[in-house]
Parts: sequence; C-alpha cells; structure tokens
Amino acid sequence: MKKLEVFDPAMCCSTGVCGVDVDPVLAQFAADLKWVEEHGVTVVRYNLGQEPQAFVANPAVVKEMEGGMDRLPIIAIDGHIISTGMYPSRQQLAQKLGVALKTAEKPRVRLGGCTPGSGCC
Repeated sequence: MKKLEVFDPAMCCSTGVCGVDVDPVLAQFAADLKWVEEHGVTVVRYNLGQEPQAFVANPAVVKEMEGGMDRLPIIAIDGHIISTGMYPSRQQLAQKLGVALKTAEKPRVRLGGCTPGSGCC
C-alpha cells in the first residue's frame, strides 16, 4: 500500500479548511486526499504549527525547508518528495500514485456539510 505524506505550512487546523474564509485550493485538496484514501492509499498530514517534530525527523523535508518556507507544502509518496510549494491536483496525485482516474469523474468539494447541488446550501 502506498503512503502519501503532506507537510503543510502552519495552519489553524489540520486541513486549513476552517473558519469563514476557506481557501478553495485547500478545500479541493482535502477532497482529493479523501478520494486518494478511498483508492487504498494511506494519507498522513503534518501541520508545521502542530507537529514540528514530523518535519525535523525527516531529513529530506529539512533540506527542502532550508530553501525557505515557500517550499511548503511538501508532498511525499513512500518517502520520496514529489512536489514542493504547491498542492498537486487530483490528476497529478492519481498519476504519481498509479491510481486510475475515470475521465467522467469530476472532483467535488464539500463545504459545511453540504454537497454541491444537493439543495441544502
């Protein structure tokens, strides 16, 4: 089973999807990580503000961060860094993980417990 690790910058919560001004990029990435998990990938997220020890314990992450905080987020698959400084798209994650992405499949973001188009929001 593949393992995807996300080393996030310091955020208010573990996903950054909180409060009244939610960043749509973070909301989409959270949905994409859930999709990845549903396809058998283990996902672990580390927040610099809450779990700095996870960053320090990973020499490759420390080396990346020596280049500056703009290197975050750092995304690794099975211990190998695949992305820095941005959140990859679902297509990019699927490609790197070897997960099939159906052509008709569109990422859907859930905000505040409502599914887009459900009529509840």
